[in-house]
Amino acid sequence: MGGQELKRTYLVVVDDSAEAAVALRFAARRAAKTNGRIEVLGIVEPQDFVQFGGVQAAIEEEQRLRIEGVVSASVGEILNEAGIEATIIVQHGEPAKAVRDYVGEREEVAALVLGAAPSGNPGPLVSNFCGTDAGKLPCPVMLIPGGLTDERLEQLS
Repeated sequence: MGGQELKRTYLVVVDDSAEAAVALRFAARRAAKTNGRIEVLGIVEPQDFVQFGGVQAAIEEEQRLRIEGVVSASVGEILNEAGIEATIIVQHGEPAKAVRDYVGEREEVAALVLGAAPSGNPGPLVSNFCGTDAGKLPCPVMLIPGGLTDERLEQLS
């Protein structure tokens, strides 16, 4: 590697769930405390019908705007205070495979940060990466309980 040291990166997969926002807040605080950065991954799942290029691009742009909204609403003030960067990435495909492929290509990813629903099913990615594929990723998985308060998050990050 050259003189440029890779910044520790926390990868957060974001959807519209409350627990994803909690995971994002944790990752942003963690990055701020470790001089790291966050990458926010949104996944566009395959549609049941074949889309024309323009429609696909519109869906991708809509997803990116939704994620930007979640990021600024959830962690905008943390990013501004700490001066850390957040990169938003939109991937296509089946979520677990999209995450696995993304993490596999990037050695700067220090941890995959997932939010677990506070009750019921913890979510498909949590079930996958903390179950079936728990030992197959090239980085740790941080599982953030969706019911944590901001005060507790601050203590733990």
